[in-house]
Amino acid sequence: MQVEFAEVSLLGARDENQDRVAVAVNPGVALIAAFDGMGGHADGAKAAETARQVLLGRIASAAQQPLVDPLAFLHLALGQAHVQVVALGTKLPLEQRPRATGAICLAQEGTAWWAHVGDSRVYHLRAGAVLTRTRDHSHVELLLQEGLISADQAQNHPMRNYVDSCLGGDALLPEMVIGRCVRVLPGDTLLVCTDGFWANLRDEDIAASFYSGASLHDALYAIADFAVRTAGVGSDNTSAAALRIL
Repeated sequence: MQVEFAEVSLLGARDENQDRVAVAVNPGVALIAAFDGMGGHADGAKAAETARQVLLGRIASAAQQPLVDPLAFLHLALGQAHVQVVALGTKLPLEQRPRATGAICLAQEGTAWWAHVGDSRVYHLRAGAVLTRTRDHSHVELLLQEGLISADQAQNHPMRNYVDSCLGGDALLPEMVIGRCVRVLPGDTLLVCTDGFWANLRDEDIAASFYSGASLHDALYAIADFAVRTAGVGSDNTSAAALRIL
């Protein structure tokens, strides 16, 4: 399987970039990930970087590629990342411990597999439309799925930055969603991103940006820059990585 890939991580209006992205493209498997250090907690950047290093280490040391069991790989990678992020804060009060959200997507042999925790997202895009995206571990996402608020209301909801699950903090394994196998076609784009990327964009805008005929790198940077400009003085770290199936 041949792929094109790109990544971007913009500071936004913050003093520090606590996002981290990861890309690993090997002959047998391609992997992208985005981790968002939670700024309200100590060492959010260190939490995101720890998760990134765990993931890259596991894919580099995988005995067989393509992976024999992608679901197990994703579950164990996020589990190990959680354990190591928890270890960063064992001497701190619970409310101050480092934390991060994360989204991982891997593609191999015409299939895609993904996992996420928190409000970092995975998108599967085809022909200018969103085929599917992950659903955030958040109160606002629950309201949206229950039809109690609209997508526009979700963007401005006062609790939109609160997540119900994350890596780090409590030692108990967090709620994680491990996706099932999805078939991918030539021209499909797989996208992982932090909330600073998607929070001020409509899903249709994200999908259309990758169907414009621009290179993947140019399309990704343009939509990330647009997200920052749209958010203005309140813009967050804005990070994403993308794979296009060739």
